[in-house]
Amino acid sequence: MAKKLKTIGAVLSVMGLICLVASGVALYRTQQGMDALKKFSAAQNVELSYDDDGKLIDRGTTEGAEAIMTLLKDDWGYPVLENELNPDDPVVNTASEYMFQMATIVYHVLHGTQTVVLEEDVEYNGETFAAGTYEFDVDGRYWTDFDRRHPIEGPAREQAWSGTVHGLVGELGVGVVTHTSIQVGYATSAILAAIGLLSLLTGWALFGLGKEPKTTVEVEEVLTDEVVEKVLVDA
Repeated sequence: MAKKLKTIGAVLSVMGLICLVASGVALYRTQQGMDALKKFSAAQNVELSYDDDGKLIDRGTTEGAEAIMTLLKDDWGYPVLENELNPDDPVVNTASEYMFQMATIVYHVLHGTQTVVLEEDVEYNGETFAAGTYEFDVDGRYWTDFDRRHPIEGPAREQAWSGTVHGLVGELGVGVVTHTSIQVGYATSAILAAIGLLSLLTGWALFGLGKEPKTTVEVEEVLTDEVVEKVLVDA
């Protein structure tokens, strides 16, 4: 039994060391990713705007920022973490900041208007659109909500949801995924460290229990009068 305990203890100790090493590697690589993300964000220098009270603003008003936050939280269902929105560090480099910046771009597209110019009369589905200038209200339409064949809606869609808008949204989405993956990396490193430490301590304890106990047998000779007399006679 003692030998089995020592074997199990040794195995657990080795597993614990492996987990601790893996935790250190994961932490190191994750920190490298975080440093790279911060440098990339700093190079782009995209910042959120806050008022003197530390509240988010958009185009100078807190109401604008609140409308964007409603889109982000209610319409998109994104769980914004308030601690990731730091007025002392306005550079966009956390998942919530990336998502808010994305929502800002999309919000203004959804609530904007586009100017469409027809050079000549156009007929579509039995309706004639005379040549001239039209102001088209996007009215909350996403890319797929437009009739691309419509003489007004089609050009308005291309102008509202331009390649630049799609590119910015895609880039911000990458930032969200990157920061979220980094957070998962930190969590994974912590879990590995906890498992490794627990395995190591348990292994040491079992290894100690498996050691053969050292016993000292003390033999006490009791010499009675009869024994002493017998010894003297024999002598």
